[in-house]
Amino acid sequence: MQSANPASFSPDDFVWKGLTLTDSAAQQIIALAADDPHVKGLKLGVKQSGCAGFGYTMELVKEPASDDLQFIHKGATLFVPLQAMPFIDGTQVDFVREGLNQIFKFNNPKAQHACGCGESFGVE
Repeated sequence: MQSANPASFSPDDFVWKGLTLTDSAAQQIIALAADDPHVKGLKLGVKQSGCAGFGYTMELVKEPASDDLQFIHKGATLFVPLQAMPFIDGTQVDFVREGLNQIFKFNNPKAQHACGCGESFGVE
């Protein structure tokens, strides 16, 4: 249910598609969390950054926030702050090898444009 007044926007008012993890991303999250038994998963968020507007943030989570949504795949947990959902809803999180590098990749259907270096994205 969407509010008619944009000033009263609340992420709680929407039904989200959610995020998905590939098997490779799930394996990497489990590997990152394996060093600390208190880590419950990985948190994916967004912040204003870069030339296109927004950048992704990732951090290990020992205690999720009360408004974090949880997405679980093959034993790996991805936490997402509710406030980030308007920017990343529907995103597939993958972990890929590109040459010598291994990185998380975000296939975000809401990203309308990205900067040349691939570090930030914009939504419309």
